[in-house]
Amino acid sequence: MVRYHNFDVVFAEVPGETTLAVNITGCPNRCPGCHSPHLIADRGDVLDDDTLRALLERYGRSITCVCFMGGDAAPLEIARLAGVVREFRPSLKTGWYSGRPELPAGLDPRAFDYVKLGPWDEARGPLSSPTTNQRLYRIASDGQMEDITGLFRRK
Repeated sequence: MVRYHNFDVVFAEVPGETTLAVNITGCPNRCPGCHSPHLIADRGDVLDDDTLRALLERYGRSITCVCFMGGDAAPLEIARLAGVVREFRPSLKTGWYSGRPELPAGLDPRAFDYVKLGPWDEARGPLSSPTTNQRLYRIASDGQMEDITGLFRRK
C-alpha cells in the first residue's frame, strides 16, 4: 500500500510538462540533509486506483504528466500506478522520482516516460546543478534511458 502526503501542479520537475506531482510517504532512503523529511514517515492518505483516477479527473486537461515523487519502498506498486494513469488517460506522460542510485531489479523502465535516479546530496545540489549526482532520464519505447538532466540548466 502506498500513501501520499500531498500533491500539486508543478512546472519544473519534468522539462516541458505541466506535472501533477504526488508526494509519496514512507521513504526508506534517509538521505543526509533530506529536503523533504516529512516524507520519511509512512503516513498520509492511501493512494489507490480510485484516488488516482479522482485526481486525474480533477485536473483533466490542465496537466500533461503525472510524477510520483518517491515511492522507493514500493517501486513495483509505483510502476503499477503509472499503468493506471496510462490506462485511464493514455495521453498523459508518467514519471518517477527515485532516490535510488539505479532502478530496482525487476522494474521495467518502460513503465514510465521519465525517471529521476540518485539520492539527495546537498553538497552536489539539485538537478539544475552542474555537479549533481542525480539524473533525469527520458525512457524510449525500447527501454533505453536518455539522460536529459542538462535540460535543467539555463544556457
